[in-house]
Amino acid sequence: MDQYAVIGNPIAHSQSPRIHAGFAEATGQVLAYTTRLATPETFVATVREFQAAGGRGMNVTAPFKLQAFDLADATTERARRAGAVNALKFEDGRIRADNFDGIGLVADLQRNLGFALAGRRVLLLGAGGATRGALLPLAAQRPALLAIAHRDLAQAQALATALDPDVALACGRYDDFGDAAFDLVINATSASVKGERPPLSPRVYAAGALAYDLAYGRGLTPFLRHARDAGAQHLADGAGMLVEQAAEAYAWWRGVRPDTRAAIERLRVPLV
Repeated sequence: MDQYAVIGNPIAHSQSPRIHAGFAEATGQVLAYTTRLATPETFVATVREFQAAGGRGMNVTAPFKLQAFDLADATTERARRAGAVNALKFEDGRIRADNFDGIGLVADLQRNLGFALAGRRVLLLGAGGATRGALLPLAAQRPALLAIAHRDLAQAQALATALDPDVALACGRYDDFGDAAFDLVINATSASVKGERPPLSPRVYAAGALAYDLAYGRGLTPFLRHARDAGAQHLADGAGMLVEQAAEAYAWWRGVRPDTRAAIERLRVPLV
């Protein structure tokens, strides 16, 4: 039986085994999908061990997306431009890598939530692997402004170097955008996992704004609660993104892209 896994820390909460089991059933394929817990010190050895045991592919979640990029023998252009990967494929003794995070995010926003990105003002919070993966696909949709906010200005500015010069871009610390108004605010930090939120002004939300938290399955996170109280009209968590990027990885591994609607409905929890 073909073996796949997701690696991260923490990892017990991961819904990826459930998602891929559903994809396999829906597409009539047989595979096993498990979780792997690692630390920064054991990450490489854990991946190599899985590969040596005949594993076919792995999803990579926080905090290993940058380490996975460094480990890969071959990467796609979008992964190279992001400098981070979230999926590995083991072929002929080599590790191939790609990043489907941004594709999954854009698909969820535009196809599932009906939120067109072109001409909108978008604020992206964070400067880690999730932000790196989301940045280029978001920019490709030609928003009126794409802003990156992080507590470390230099890290936000470093991400901007991957973008084409004609992209309308702003970088700053969280409090630099206190008087701005954005149509879409995306929390790509790990704050929600810790029960925290980025220190945002309530004025970052324009009329009719969508607040989107990449964390999923946690209900109304501190970020989403703050957005609701600040007047954001629409709230969403990352369940749709998780499923959409998983479908891209599944298609890369298995040659068929599964329908995502049923998986999203199974994962969705009330945002209350």
